[in-house]
Amino acid sequence: MGYKGGGLGKNAQGIAAPIEVKLRPKNMGMGFNDYKEVSSVSSVLLSSLDAPEEGEAKGKEPKPKEKLWSKKSKGRKKDLKTADDLLIMKSEQAVETVQTILDMRGPQPRVVTNLEHLNAEQSDIDDDVPMPELQHNLRLIVDLVEADIQTIHKKMKQEKETTVLLEKERVRLQKEVDRQKNQIGTLELLTTTLVDIQQKIASGVMQLDSVAAAFSSLQDDYAEEYKLHNLSAVALSFGLPLMVKVFSGWEPLLQPHHGTDILVVWKQLLQGDDPIDYSVFPDANSYSDSPYVQLIMEAVFPSLRFAAVNTWEPRDPEPMLRFLETWENLLPKSVLHSILEHLVMPKLSLAVDQWDPRQETVPIHAWLHPWLPLLGQRMEPLYHPIRFKLESALRAWHASDTSAYALLSPWQTVFDSSSWEMLLVKSIVPKLMAALQELVINPRAQQLEPFRWVMAWGNAVPIHHMVTLLETGFFVKWRQVLYNWLCSTPDFEEVTRWYLGWKSLFTPELLANERIRWYLQNALEMMDQAVEGMPVVQPGAKENISYLRITERRQFENQQQATAAAGAYSQEHAPLSASVGRDNGNTEMSLKEVVEMFAEQNDVQFLPKVGRLHEGFQVYGFGSVSICMDNAQQRLYAQSGDRWVPVSLEQLLDMNRIPSKRWK
Repeated sequence: MGYKGGGLGKNAQGIAAPIEVKLRPKNMGMGFNDYKEVSSVSSVLLSSLDAPEEGEAKGKEPKPKEKLWSKKSKGRKKDLKTADDLLIMKSEQAVETVQTILDMRGPQPRVVTNLEHLNAEQSDIDDDVPMPELQHNLRLIVDLVEADIQTIHKKMKQEKETTVLLEKERVRLQKEVDRQKNQIGTLELLTTTLVDIQQKIASGVMQLDSVAAAFSSLQDDYAEEYKLHNLSAVALSFGLPLMVKVFSGWEPLLQPHHGTDILVVWKQLLQGDDPIDYSVFPDANSYSDSPYVQLIMEAVFPSLRFAAVNTWEPRDPEPMLRFLETWENLLPKSVLHSILEHLVMPKLSLAVDQWDPRQETVPIHAWLHPWLPLLGQRMEPLYHPIRFKLESALRAWHASDTSAYALLSPWQTVFDSSSWEMLLVKSIVPKLMAALQELVINPRAQQLEPFRWVMAWGNAVPIHHMVTLLETGFFVKWRQVLYNWLCSTPDFEEVTRWYLGWKSLFTPELLANERIRWYLQNALEMMDQAVEGMPVVQPGAKENISYLRITERRQFENQQQATAAAGAYSQEHAPLSASVGRDNGNTEMSLKEVVEMFAEQNDVQFLPKVGRLHEGFQVYGFGSVSICMDNAQQRLYAQSGDRWVPVSLEQLLDMNRIPSKRWK
């Protein structure tokens, strides 16, 4: 059976030798004086069974066996725990409530309330604890009682918290009841007050100021109810009929301050300290949502509309501007927008259509520009007819008439830069060029008026147009006169004063321009050459010689390339530019050089027309055809009748050879 000796049983706890009977001494009770009743063989066997195995801790002493039957043990006091002590201990240990667990490992299920006691019964048996089953049951009962105590305590705690919350809710509801009672009392008082005000107004006892005072008192005493129940609408219904009587027969342009003190009070009553921004509404038809806007539209606006349509003259803007300035803080944004859009702008548009700059003595900016702060971008539609009429009026203008500058200069910051430049190029720059052509440069009897006429426009005309004017119409003649003077042994001090006098007539902007500085520097070089006794180089001589030298070289080296380029440009309306080989390299040719080379190859005269400009571009003569070149767009334009049309080089050559082919 696999028995190897030792004790019997699974755990070898049984004895193998039978118990030997030994006679106990007379009158000796069982267990007296630790009397050993077994024989020596049995004692040795039992001691060997109870001895610890070699792998266990040798220092562990056996647990002393408690003598529960002893009288001495009955006299001991055992420590008892109350429910409060148990809860305090559990709270200190932070142990959760004991849960019931079923142990299904044995032949019968048993209840375990703590995992620490899972193997308690077996431990009691191993430790030779008396009556382990009874102690296990008692321990189980104690654990269940502890669990019940903790559960009851938790429920009591929840009930206490619920009681506190219910008490708070009771207090809150009581306050709400009191507040509702106060509101009901306040509403009854307000209703009584409003009925009393209505009766007094109907009987004629209360006037507009008394009504305002009554509602102002309500607004101060019952501010929250005043906003909550929209008493401003009630105030409007009471005060609007009286306000209409105040502004009946009113002339707002003559009496702009009439009724403003009354409206200050009513604005506070109807709008309050935190007004709604009604500027988001597209028109004044939305004013019904605002009591104050409704008051303005029904009491004030009709009189203003009548005055604006029937009595206000747009060429005298002061009455309307004075009214709008006086009412600036009283007019809502939606109402101001309606006034400007429906009353002011139609009148200004009609006045601009009727304006004739050749007959009226008052300039248009005098009565139109004061509206810029209020109208701003709304005035854009008026600018196009104004520019058209200014261009028409300037067709017969002469540069000696300074009134044109006074008429145009205020519009420099109003028109956009491109429109302003186009207006000057069409109407002013050609007249200034004509004035420079009329200028006679005579050091002995110099007339500076034409030059001063041109310089007066220095701040208005864009700088690049002024530079082109001076290069074409002034410096050519001026340098030639200086050359002739230096060749006739002049007084150099007089020449210096003459030079400085002319230089002082230029504006600082022109003196800072690089091209103007080059001409002045060239004049100084000519003066230095004359003072040192050196031959003075004639103005333009170096340029002409260089031009001839380059032309001679091009005639031989670039004839084939230019012919190919001219063929490439023969398509109508094609951009004109060429890249030809020059000095065994590739260098980009300008449009002017291409046209100049083409004219040279076809034996056509190509010269600039001094003083003639078209839209700011220099006009040249290609034979009998007037042309101009736009280098930025690489296009060539020819004059055909009153029009300027884009052409190719072949078309330009045909127009010069056969005048009948010029387009009409």
